[in-house]
Amino acid sequence: MAKNDDTFFSSSARDLLAAREGFVLADLDPESTPGVAASKKQGEKALAAGAPVLDDLQVRLHANSLSGDSRSVLLVLQAMDSAGKGGIVSHVIGTVDPEGVAHTSFKKPTPEELSHDFLWRIRNALPKAGQIGVFDRSHYEDVLIARVRELATPDVIEHRYELINEFERQVTESGTTIVKVMLHISSDEQKARLGARLEREDKYWKYNPGDVDERLLWPAYQEAYQLAIQNTSTEIAPWFVVPANHKWYARAAVQQLLIETMSAFGQGWPPADYDIEVEKARLAAS
Repeated sequence: MAKNDDTFFSSSARDLLAAREGFVLADLDPESTPGVAASKKQGEKALAAGAPVLDDLQVRLHANSLSGDSRSVLLVLQAMDSAGKGGIVSHVIGTVDPEGVAHTSFKKPTPEELSHDFLWRIRNALPKAGQIGVFDRSHYEDVLIARVRELATPDVIEHRYELINEFERQVTESGTTIVKVMLHISSDEQKARLGARLEREDKYWKYNPGDVDERLLWPAYQEAYQLAIQNTSTEIAPWFVVPANHKWYARAAVQQLLIETMSAFGQGWPPADYDIEVEKARLAAS
């Protein structure tokens, strides 16, 4: 298996970034870099070093699925606008074979999706055995924007937390390991990133005037995230909250979370289901 520089993080990223009981989002500085005392340049080098490691783990995951291994991974990305979800997809997930990735970017529900329960479209997008699934936004929109915009009553939101926990338990028991990540940026950093989009012609397409409307609800969103995390960070599907003011740190952190998670599978290469020497002889004679 390829190896990366595991000294970049002072200890396990899963331990450093897990939202444990008593977690308070407001106490986590978005500017911080937990477990890392390094520069942007060093962070980018660590990300590059981790790319072949993650790719190797994904290939092993896929190879073993062909022999009946049911395991898969689901990376759930949630964040305020401009926090860097796209950068994670490009710079972390983009370094592995795309055939082994199932990426879904959830938008406003369609009429068909609205005719079903809120988890219906999520179930339909779950990764198959051997895949890394990526949710750019997810079922958590139904307890985040739904709470802030009052699209559902408080009682309905509370019940959805229970439904989500049960759903994620079922998904985990089916063989999918869930890695839930909130990219945590500050209001000032978001303002700067949105402003930068207005200064470059090649970034205009990324700017959405509606993002400013959502910014006006920043405190309400922070409260909604706090409630979602404390109600749905479980032992089998914990939340990892990644400070994201520094893009290089957020990318390295998510990559490390995936590497640690998938390394724990302990997957080697599946054995050949044919006689190797016989096949060598047949090939030589062909």
